Amino acid sequence: METSDDIGDDVIGPRGLIKKQELVRIIIQCLYALGYSKSATCLESESGITCKSPEFELFESHILDGNWGDCIECLHKINGMDDETRASVSFLILEQCLLECLDCGNISLALDMMRKQFSSLKIGAEMVHRLSYELLTLKGLRLGCIDSDSVQELRKKLLSNLEKVLPPPITLPERRLEHLVEMAISALVDSCIYHTSSDSVSLYRDHHCDRDQFPTETTQILTNHQHEVWSVQFSNNGEYLASSSRDCTAIIWKVQDDNRVTLRFVLRSHEKPVSFVAWSPDNTMLLTCGNREVLKLWDVETGICRHTFGGDGFVVSCCAWFPDSKRLVCGSSDPKKGIYMWDCEGNEIKAWKGMRMPKVLDIAVTPDGENLISIFSDKEIRILNLATNAERVISEEHSITSLSVSGDSNYLIVNLNSQEIHLWDVTTKWIKPRKYSGHMQQKYVIRSCFGGLNSMFIASGSEDSKVYIWNRRSSDPLEILSGHLKTVNSVSWNPRRPQMLASASDDNTIRIWGPCRSSRAECDNFTE
Repeated sequence: METSDDIGDDVIGPRGLIKKQELVRIIIQCLYALGYSKSATCLESESGITCKSPEFELFESHILDGNWGDCIECLHKINGMDDETRASVSFLILEQCLLECLDCGNISLALDMMRKQFSSLKIGAEMVHRLSYELLTLKGLRLGCIDSDSVQELRKKLLSNLEKVLPPPITLPERRLEHLVEMAISALVDSCIYHTSSDSVSLYRDHHCDRDQFPTETTQILTNHQHEVWSVQFSNNGEYLASSSRDCTAIIWKVQDDNRVTLRFVLRSHEKPVSFVAWSPDNTMLLTCGNREVLKLWDVETGICRHTFGGDGFVVSCCAWFPDSKRLVCGSSDPKKGIYMWDCEGNEIKAWKGMRMPKVLDIAVTPDGENLISIFSDKEIRILNLATNAERVISEEHSITSLSVSGDSNYLIVNLNSQEIHLWDVTTKWIKPRKYSGHMQQKYVIRSCFGGLNSMFIASGSEDSKVYIWNRRSSDPLEILSGHLKTVNSVSWNPRRPQMLASASDDNTIRIWGPCRSSRAECDNFTE
């Protein structure tokens, strides 16, 4: 049988980075956590290594026997522990000790313990007050009524708490091996620049997503619009696609199970070009925004217009939904109009307007419903917390043309006419944005989007008729997709099918992008 002394400082692994004794110990801990107690005990016996350190086993013995003085003495003998941790451990031990003393009526011993230990262990006044309060409330227990079984349960709970506070190697962090394996998996996924697979990562091989599973090739071209296509957006469930055009129409498309996209409804009601579309979070309604015109609400099942917003001088420039699918918010390019919140029947709920309100160029509500984000006067991003009314303003040096928010509500991107896309956090207040470049944008409104698993990709159109895709970790394009003949105005990534992308162009078409096909013969006829 190998002993811990035999193992000593042995290291293993191709690079000699793993201490054998530490690895065996966390394997034993993992076996216990998984319920394989017999196997864990067998490994302890065979290796001579125990899951619990000798110091902790001594603590355990003293605590279960109620030898509080010996516990404190053990604590004094432990080296390498900072004062804060030592004070926290002392607090937990003294709390249990005093509780048992008071329960037995031994008040003099309790007072003596407090006088001696509070000064020597540097327990601050705040912790003393907390301890006094907890003893007075007694956590639902009554003095003199704590039986021996309850005492043992309280002592075991103390040991459990000590395991979380005492530093390694005295104790091990909870589920240490699982944590290390998850870190390794996360690192593999993070290093996978084409990561689009929603399958769980196997431990049996190093994870890697191939480029041929990434949306890099045209799988379909939609030609039903008669003029420039300005906006395209997948529904939140990934089952529909909406597009809007300079031909004054919007179209609802159905995404079939085989990823083919088919026409569902042509929406005809606007008198001017339709500049933007927005899906309700529950996927039952669609908003279409006329170019310097009105906003219309459509029923997805019937293709019928349910309501028209604006008019009478209110020119809608942008719109967004709240997560409940019952409220929507609209901005106006007219500074006198500001921002309005309506319900689906057109009843005004709230308005932000006034003399100091600038024109609103774009607007979004984070999917968690916490923040209203607006683009004001070309160069300002305003993030309004709807619960606290706290506002954060981000100023850009160049004109902003569009705004998009990530699915987890943590990030936003803006397209600038300086030929850059800037990524900002919504809540933690980065001083500088992450910047992405390579595409062309100087004259037109181009809408980018987040995409892929966990919104790890950014896609954008470009004035050079291409689609650009970045992995968020790199400022250089990961892929440049060719196919359109004119400016690509808008892109949308299917939120439920991470290998499907749509793009809208001034060449009057929408392209659906998907992974490489094994045979080009399958792609000969793209047109729907």
